Amino acid sequence: MYILGISAFYHDSAAALIKDGEVSAAAQEERFSRKKHDHEFPGKASEYCLKQAGIKAKDLDAVVFYEKPFVKFERILETYLAVAPRGLLSFLKSMPLWLKKKLWIKEILSSGLSFDGKILFTEHHESHAASAYYPSPFEHAAILTIDGVGEWATNTIAMGNGERIDIIKEIEFPHSLGLLYSAFTYFTGFKVNSGEYKLMGLAPYGEPVYRKKILDELVDLKQDGSYRLNQDYFDYCGGLKMTGGKFEKLFGGHPRKPESPITAREMNLAKSIQDVTEEIMLRQARFARRVTGSANLCMAGGVALNCVGNGRILKEGIFDNIWIQPAAGDAGGSLGAALAAYYMHFKNSRPHSTGSDRQKGSYLGPAFADEQIQGFLERSGAPARRMTKQDLLHETARLIKEGNVIGWFQGRMEFGPRALGARSIIGDARSEEMQSKMNLKIKFRESFRPFAPSVLAESYREYFDLDEESPYMLLVAPVKKEIRIDPDETTKNASGLDKLNLKRSIIPAVTHVDYTARIQTVNKRDNPIYHDLIEEFKKLTGCPVIVNTSFNVRGEPIVCSPSDAYTCFMRTEMDYLIMGSFILSKADQPDWKEKEDWREIFELD
Repeated sequence: MYILGISAFYHDSAAALIKDGEVSAAAQEERFSRKKHDHEFPGKASEYCLKQAGIKAKDLDAVVFYEKPFVKFERILETYLAVAPRGLLSFLKSMPLWLKKKLWIKEILSSGLSFDGKILFTEHHESHAASAYYPSPFEHAAILTIDGVGEWATNTIAMGNGERIDIIKEIEFPHSLGLLYSAFTYFTGFKVNSGEYKLMGLAPYGEPVYRKKILDELVDLKQDGSYRLNQDYFDYCGGLKMTGGKFEKLFGGHPRKPESPITAREMNLAKSIQDVTEEIMLRQARFARRVTGSANLCMAGGVALNCVGNGRILKEGIFDNIWIQPAAGDAGGSLGAALAAYYMHFKNSRPHSTGSDRQKGSYLGPAFADEQIQGFLERSGAPARRMTKQDLLHETARLIKEGNVIGWFQGRMEFGPRALGARSIIGDARSEEMQSKMNLKIKFRESFRPFAPSVLAESYREYFDLDEESPYMLLVAPVKKEIRIDPDETTKNASGLDKLNLKRSIIPAVTHVDYTARIQTVNKRDNPIYHDLIEEFKKLTGCPVIVNTSFNVRGEPIVCSPSDAYTCFMRTEMDYLIMGSFILSKADQPDWKEKEDWREIFELD
């Protein structure tokens, strides 16, 4: 049985294919279109999924859309009517898109896929819950989903048991933790649905001076984690921006202009809303444990990408086990929609747990054989050396040890926003200059942004206070005190971005200013070549930790194909590119010239 799940028309469109309940392929449309957060119909991603399985659209048993458009449209109309006439401009801007496209999903799916079979619809938060529960290693679990908004729901607690998912409690629009966090993202000068990571990364530079104001004025928070937002301060119901004039008065001025200097106010706002978000997540997790009685927790929805909050839930010991969907945002809704249909519509049985998850490391995108890579290199005139696997690993480890920044392109591309060692930029975690070098010369992004460590799964407890593996880079935990370096008398009172210049541990490139790290544990089962590389680096240096960041520059999607990787490599100050069995030195490459038609036609043959 083949089922294709689709998410589209908001942000991060994606397609996912399951075969007899097993995840076969999944990818975001942005990786193929090269448009960051592409929201259009995922035609290229769908085509990839079908090619990966070796089938045509006519072989599908069903296509499933990740939410119910008519219910969502009802919510939007009711919201505009409730705030009228204030939302007239927003109404006039959004209605044509709904009337011409978003209400006709069935026809779009049918024509876009050349498919005349069964088309199903799940609810948005049902898709999130299914994406978290069904691939998890648990036979029963509490399920917490938190995001901006779906149809009406913004936040649900559910129980997964066998094949069933039952929603126990939900919070409805306009009350939304995701939209609250996005309001602060907007107010601090970052892009909504994109800059939330930046807000989380900025938080440790500030103090929670606005925490009480947020809880007194903006959020009526209950003990069970439910909440109501004071809509007097927000503009997202009927306006064209997230916050209103009253919000500006409360926090002392207009929103920060994008790209302008970051001040203490933005740092303190980031810290304050992060603290409030964590408190809400903790209260909801405790309530979920109480009402479900399960020792297991699954999480999805955009707020489940808040790895600091996830780390707090783990540290508090509320649940014995936690599993978070790596593609927790809307992209993962495509996978959840397909799985929900397979188990709840078609009534298939869920296999017994083996103790491992069924996400396959989230390596669900396209892979390129050495022959394909060699063909690209020859067509583009890019000098490269082909090496045996062992020689390649040793040479790459040596280059990392010498302080080089490496583009690493191996195997199947990751599904979700994190690079997990298939489409990564890597470097030496022991280097004091690596964070600054990668941010400014490679990624072209803000200097304060932290980088993640990839650490051998056998060794993570030697470096981090973490109670379980974190294969999907979705948990933040403290760096062990034994490897920390305390500030001296001249630096201990550093504040704001001055904290960035302090060496905080023996792995400074991945130790954030609050002595934490967003950890990826690497095991041999899910990514053997990446594991072998870090093992080789450990043989040379004694250190089982390297820097891992996504293979892209700011404003662009993670690379998908060899040409994407080569283009990114040549546009930045990366030193080497490793693709399959090939190693490319920047010093050997011809002068770079931009080519509009550089990207080859995507082929799996």
